[in-house]
Amino acid sequence: MLNRALLVGRLTRDPELRRTGSGKAVTSFNLAVERNFKSDDQEADFINCVCWGKIAENTERYCSKGSMVSVDGRIQTRNYENNQGQKVYVTEVIADSVQFINTKRDSNTATAAQAPVNSQVPVNNYASNGLIQQFEDEGLIMDEEDIQF
Repeated sequence: MLNRALLVGRLTRDPELRRTGSGKAVTSFNLAVERNFKSDDQEADFINCVCWGKIAENTERYCSKGSMVSVDGRIQTRNYENNQGQKVYVTEVIADSVQFINTKRDSNTATAAQAPVNSQVPVNNYASNGLIQQFEDEGLIMDEEDIQF
């Protein structure tokens, strides 16, 4: 069985960071994802997303309303009974990773270059690696028979 969701869209509001009773961070946000067809009226789907732990903390810290992100996760459904006694069904994406494509906070609070390096939460600013080191061939000679194709 496969349950995978890959979304690219903009946050419709600032992410909400909360803590569980045991202190684990959880952030929820709503993602506007444009539909892929041509029309005069652009349509979008609004998808609830949830992330946990360090991903949750970084998403809340570096993203805000209007930030473009990529979410990779799984679809999960749950239900609960509200205060009026009605059963409420919820479908949401549980994010395994959130990549920051364009954050609105880049120019306001902290720059993306100051973001901690995390393989699950890459930032869209790339530092130069400097000059590419050149290597001598040290007299190695390749014959046509050495080539595999």
